[in-house]
Amino acid sequence: MSEINHVVDKDGELEIGKIDQTLDRMDSDKKEEILQNFEQFKGYLAKRIELAENIGLNEEQLALVAQKVAGYLAKHEEPRNREEKLLQELWKVGNEAEQHKLSHLLVKLAQAKA
Repeated sequence: MSEINHVVDKDGELEIGKIDQTLDRMDSDKKEEILQNFEQFKGYLAKRIELAENIGLNEEQLALVAQKVAGYLAKHEEPRNREEKLLQELWKVGNEAEQHKLSHLLVKLAQAKA
């Protein structure tokens, strides 16, 4: 797989700008499987966060990625359950600072799942 397919470059630097492209490439069946059930969604996030921690991303970097992903989901995906609907509504009414704080909380929620 080429480096263009990753959000972390070969030097371990996070490339936030590549997140939308990465999410756009995700198989629609896989995306549906992840988003259908909130517990499954948290489990998926927990695994991804663990991988990110293993390559050296810190809490702030994790929150920045979570913020980018949450913004993408709020803009491009319909909620599949009540929990996702609540998160989407909170996201939409929050300003950027509140969205960033919510991103930190989402990371903590996923880490608690692990």
